[in-house]
Amino acid sequence: MSILATQTAQKNDSAKRKPAASVNGGGRPQSFDASRISSLKIKRSELIMLTTQLSVMIDSGVVLSDALDAIASQSQEGNLKTVVADISESVKNGESFSMAISDYPKIFNPMFISMVKASEASGRMSEMLRIVSSYLEFEYETRKRIKGALTYPVIMVFVAILATGMLMFFVLPRFIKIYESRSAALPKLTQVLVDLSNIMRDFRVMSAALTAAVAAAVVFYNWAGTENGRRTLDYVKIRIPVFGTMFIDMIITRSMRIMATMLNTGVSLLETVEVIRGSCSNYYFRQLWSWVDDKIRNGYQLSEAIQLSPDQRLIAPQIIQMIRAGEKSGNLGKVSDKISVFYEKKFESSVHTTTKLIEPIMLVVLGVVIGTIAIALLLPVFRISSIIAH
Repeated sequence: MSILATQTAQKNDSAKRKPAASVNGGGRPQSFDASRISSLKIKRSELIMLTTQLSVMIDSGVVLSDALDAIASQSQEGNLKTVVADISESVKNGESFSMAISDYPKIFNPMFISMVKASEASGRMSEMLRIVSSYLEFEYETRKRIKGALTYPVIMVFVAILATGMLMFFVLPRFIKIYESRSAALPKLTQVLVDLSNIMRDFRVMSAALTAAVAAAVVFYNWAGTENGRRTLDYVKIRIPVFGTMFIDMIITRSMRIMATMLNTGVSLLETVEVIRGSCSNYYFRQLWSWVDDKIRNGYQLSEAIQLSPDQRLIAPQIIQMIRAGEKSGNLGKVSDKISVFYEKKFESSVHTTTKLIEPIMLVVLGVVIGTIAIALLLPVFRISSIIAH
């Protein structure tokens, strides 16, 4: 009890000293608002750089607090400098690195914190940080690739909306006047477009539609935050065609890489499973690893625990077989590493296929929409001469 009380007192004492304001070199901020801690963010590229630098410096024999001070002193004024300096001060005050970074949940996710905590126990922090940095960089490049694939279609959609709006609000009214002056009926498709144009011009209707859309978005956001909402959305994520496979591959890649890293650095299987469970944002994968954790504690092998899980369909049979072979040979860490490498390549292939599909699908949808509108606008043009003649 006395040890716990001492640690609590140190933690509280550290928290009291956190309001201190601007950073001087690598030291503690002199005026830091403690209420901003949980809301601070840094760029993903900055997090990758921080993790990589720490890995290299610790591997070179530099003390953790000195490495943090050096990074803080080299950083420009901003959140990164403030965060690193504060973490350094916390470490100097006796906190573990994992506890210090847990004050910044919007920067360091549960997987990052769990892996750092495990590396502290195994004494191989530099290696673990290198693995985390590699994974963060892989995720960052994947997101950039997907955004890049979406850039061209999004620009095309924006230009198409702009052009369609000009046609509907400036060109179409001229045809309407000509047809009305001749008491002629517009083609049905064109009339539908006219009705839609009139609705969009009606301020009351558009205000009501916008209000309803905002209300629906708020309701959906609140529902998505509930357990039932998260469970439903997570189910959709793993079941949706094409994207579901990519999502599952990403989680398995991450899980097997964590398992390989932690088992090869001497961490126990139970601690490894706990970290993997914390790294999974998907409800069904968390359920899977919770089941596995419980079964292992009751004496089951890892492969048996996965196979008996109600969510075992999330793990391919060949993975279970490879895990069983690793358990029999005593090389579960090496086998997990091979699985992670295989699934990383499979995931990259899934991302490549998906990004290649996104562009043509969006262009086809765009072509259908714009083509329909173009036909609706051209039909009156084809008939204008006969209308004027009569």
